[in-house]
Amino acid sequence: MAYATQTTQSAGVLSAVQNFFSTIGHALVAVAEANPRMKKVQALQRMTDEELAARGLKREDIVRVVFHDVLYM
Repeated sequence: MAYATQTTQSAGVLSAVQNFFSTIGHALVAVAEANPRMKKVQALQRMTDEELAARGLKREDIVRVVFHDVLYM
């Protein structure tokens, strides 16, 4: 004789709290990625080292140059 069981897990309070904070985290990331400075950083990161050198930049200086007026590094 064969027995079959079906197990389901209900979403508990912990899962609801986790989903809430996950949603907030995703929203904050979306806001940060929409920032024009981040788009500039991403555009510069897509360039080759030679293209960056032609602009007088090194890869490790991209963030410092783009955010020079708001970050002290």
